[in-house]
Amino acid sequence: MVKWLGRGAFALVIVMIAAFVALATWEPLSADEATYSPESWTTYEAEIIRDEYGVPHIYGKTDADVAFGVAIAHAEDDFFTLQDVVAMSRGRYGAIAGQDGAQFDYVYHLLDARGTAERKYQDLPDDTRALFEAYASGLNQFAEDNPDEVKLGNLFPVNGEDVAAGFVLRQPFFFGLGNVIGPLVAGDPLPREFGPDIPGFPRDPAPADQRASDNQANLLHPLPMGEDAALLGSNAFAVTPERSGGPTTLISNSHQPLRGGVAWYEFSVESEEGWHFTGANFPGSPFPFLGHNEHLGWTNTVNRPDMADVYKLEVNEAGTQYRLDGEWRDLERKTVTLPVKMGPVTLPISREVLRSVHGPVIQNENGYFAIRYGGMDSVEQLDAYYRLNKTTNLEEWQEQIARMAIPSTNFIYADKEGNIAYVYNAAIPDRPEDVDANWRGVLDGSRSDLIWDGTVEYAEIPKLINPASGWIYNANNEPFTAAGDGSDLDPDAFSPVLGVERKQTNRSWRAFKLLSEADGPLDRAALERIKYDTGYERQGYIDRLWDEIEAMEMPIRMKDAGGRVARLKEARELLLDWDFTADNEGPADALAYLLIRDFMSAEYQNKPWPDVEQKVAEAADHLNTHFGRIDPPMSEVVRLRQGGVDLPLDGGSDTLRAATTWKFDEDGRASLVHGDSFIQWVEWPANGGRVLSRSIQPFGSAITRPDSPHATDQMQLFVDHKLKPVYFWRDDVEAAAKSRKTVTNAR
Repeated sequence: MVKWLGRGAFALVIVMIAAFVALATWEPLSADEATYSPESWTTYEAEIIRDEYGVPHIYGKTDADVAFGVAIAHAEDDFFTLQDVVAMSRGRYGAIAGQDGAQFDYVYHLLDARGTAERKYQDLPDDTRALFEAYASGLNQFAEDNPDEVKLGNLFPVNGEDVAAGFVLRQPFFFGLGNVIGPLVAGDPLPREFGPDIPGFPRDPAPADQRASDNQANLLHPLPMGEDAALLGSNAFAVTPERSGGPTTLISNSHQPLRGGVAWYEFSVESEEGWHFTGANFPGSPFPFLGHNEHLGWTNTVNRPDMADVYKLEVNEAGTQYRLDGEWRDLERKTVTLPVKMGPVTLPISREVLRSVHGPVIQNENGYFAIRYGGMDSVEQLDAYYRLNKTTNLEEWQEQIARMAIPSTNFIYADKEGNIAYVYNAAIPDRPEDVDANWRGVLDGSRSDLIWDGTVEYAEIPKLINPASGWIYNANNEPFTAAGDGSDLDPDAFSPVLGVERKQTNRSWRAFKLLSEADGPLDRAALERIKYDTGYERQGYIDRLWDEIEAMEMPIRMKDAGGRVARLKEARELLLDWDFTADNEGPADALAYLLIRDFMSAEYQNKPWPDVEQKVAEAADHLNTHFGRIDPPMSEVVRLRQGGVDLPLDGGSDTLRAATTWKFDEDGRASLVHGDSFIQWVEWPANGGRVLSRSIQPFGSAITRPDSPHATDQMQLFVDHKLKPVYFWRDDVEAAAKSRKTVTNAR
């Protein structure tokens, strides 16, 4: 008996070891391999020259050669993040990032990112596909040369189709699709733009324990597609030579997460085929998304038009069919396996993905809901961005924007001829205006006349070309305040069915005021004062917040635990005396900084308005706990941190000098994670001279290479409101060169 038990225990151990090995190894073995054929091998060669800040300047005979070099240079600086993006592009991010990554993988399958790439990629022009194949080859080459850095088995090789799938996955979340998918998955209320009373949806979010009981909530709520994956802000300015008294000026001031898959990476490209551009991209792209060439440049800010429609489906009891125009149709069902890394093992989690003719379908306790959104089932943006890089004048540039291929983001433009422009770019659904429908509500999924196809024409969207004021700005505000009184667009000239947002940010109010009131030229000094402004206007949500602070009842209704009531009263008085500037000088700056973020987010993200008394108390308690007072200098609280460098910051969550969101470190300091990121300042001299530009990053070029001098070498300049030179011209690059190498995949 004892001997039998011993054998049984041994067998159990063997089974457990086998199970552990299976869970530790199944995911790489089951991953689909890229359709990468040795017979189609193409040899690429590029030269990478780095300047004193490590910024790469990539040269090649062909555009494809340069794209190969872009991948190598970026991998040298941040292969860690590039691998995350590649994993997302193949539905395998959960095998790296666990449950958080699996949420992206679910959306990857829900939006059919792979299917879209497979269907549409081959329709792209040959030279565009060649660019993406070359970029994929660069990633493969770096992975082959540095196998010790590869963090997921069978992730490489990749091909151009894999890279395209990443674009399909990530682009919709820049116009807020995550704010629709997340609530639908969890059965929570939809954003306010869908109306306050939607049949079948609770008015308030379900309790946390109720959400956790949902069969998908543990894995999929909330979706990390808002603050972490989308562009929450940005400022942009363009000024004509007549108004500046000198050059045509373009200021790109994007507000991005400082690290991760949507952090900017700066580089320059030049080929013998005429591709010559400098700017920045996100990991996973062979070309810059913004910047300038010799002739023109542009930058982007997020816009939030109504790009998504939600349909409630009538589904049979079995959940297998839905009704459309009186007929039953089969609901497409597909079971997918999401890899979820937990410690040393990766669990295979099965989820069902649904689809109707409308688009992706999500089932929750309230029913079945289909989503249709602008730019769905398209990869044309891959070609449009590439073509934009090579445009030489306003007419050519507008031709590419007019394709409506780039699903969203405002474009602010300037060129050497002195033209400036603003385009409220968005692939807005071409909704029929002659049907009885509330496009801001949940639509009847049984009516095919509500299923639109394609986008509106370029002529229908708001745009401004060379306004009389001589200046244009955008700070994530409505397109109807952009160029000043007498130059702005009339909102009544645009159809309400377009769903153009009618919102302002504090940054917009400040920019409009400062630009409008400028009584001298908008020269470099004047524009620097505006760009780095730290002020708040008492308008909009700021006005509401301070009204509620003034109205806080005394005595405060909370319990006086640990002196909280006295502290809250002191905090209220500090805030009421605040000068509405986040300039590191006032005693209430730190308190206001910690307070404002959640109210800005509620306004911009259409979230419920927070409890003011609670938020003031939380901010005061935090400062008291970690600094022994509620009025410490803001410079002690708000920090820019990377490696061993720790510097003070100015600016606020919605100021033109943006320090938008942060995480609290163990010492209680607010370490910036999102705000002013890549800044580029471009000037075309009025006398026709060569374009000049300057730029800055919060950290440096090699943000995930702690041993590199370029992990932190731009931080002091960034904190000091200074810019470094951009070496656009080859002779300048040669003069500034600190390293150079030739890279190739030749066998």
